[in-house]
Amino acid sequence: MTVQELGLPPPKARLRNAMTVDVEDWFQVQAFADAIPREEWDWLSCRVEANTEQVLERFAEAGVRGTFFTLGWVAQRYPALVRRIVAAGHELASHGHGHELVSRIGADAFRADIRRARALLEDAGGVAVHGYRAPTFSIGPRTPWAHAILAEEGYHYSSSIFPVRHDLYGAPDAPRGPYRPHPDGVVELPMTTVRAFRRTLPCSGGGWFRLVPYALFRAGLQRVNAEEGRPGIFYFHPWEVDPDQPRVFQARALSRFRHYTGLASMGPRLDRLLRDFAWGRMADVFAAEIMQPAQLAPLRAMAS
Repeated sequence: MTVQELGLPPPKARLRNAMTVDVEDWFQVQAFADAIPREEWDWLSCRVEANTEQVLERFAEAGVRGTFFTLGWVAQRYPALVRRIVAAGHELASHGHGHELVSRIGADAFRADIRRARALLEDAGGVAVHGYRAPTFSIGPRTPWAHAILAEEGYHYSSSIFPVRHDLYGAPDAPRGPYRPHPDGVVELPMTTVRAFRRTLPCSGGGWFRLVPYALFRAGLQRVNAEEGRPGIFYFHPWEVDPDQPRVFQARALSRFRHYTGLASMGPRLDRLLRDFAWGRMADVFAAEIMQPAQLAPLRAMAS
């Protein structure tokens, strides 16, 4: 006998969260910027293609489609990888070109960077690119121009602000939910946080996911979904499923701790996360928030 025949209400569908991947290689992380000169990138062992392929396989096994915020630098060297991301049904988005901090390069260089990245990604993937995530979440109070420039360059949304305190990034006073920082700019979809112990704590992935007990992270995301009634955003990097990557011994001890801790268990933890929650692409999970003013106008007219 079905639920309908018993006269019971249908089971409540699980809220979908956004699954995202920041496609960059192990030597491009900001924590290693002082230890690995940018000029050496082309001489180092690239592992991003194989690692991203492993991510694609895990997603396929779990039936998950996500958003791949990909560097233009990667698309330029591995266009076939970009095509495989698109062919698998994932959303292709921009992580900028050269993984440079937005707060450091300034408005003009930022415009050139996101324009170059978008052109390379769209040429490789054959699809329009609408989303952007700043390297190391480097958009914040010091970059009030960034969201307007993104809109001018054809982007529809940004997922670049982390409303926490951190020594490398963070905008602790930023809203925790979607908002529009600039009236003429794109909507910002900030990284997920949870309120606990009178503090705003990260609940989005990356190193945080590897460092805290899985049950604690899961409880935080469940709280965002159930108590706050809104979807979360999870992120990680392909190098995080690669425990055999080279070690950068010349980097600071804290940087090494953050980068290498939990790599061996990341794969199984990720598989568990894919099972425990419902996931989707940024463009689908936040479709209403991402819609542009021109798209919203007809809907508002119909409702009036």
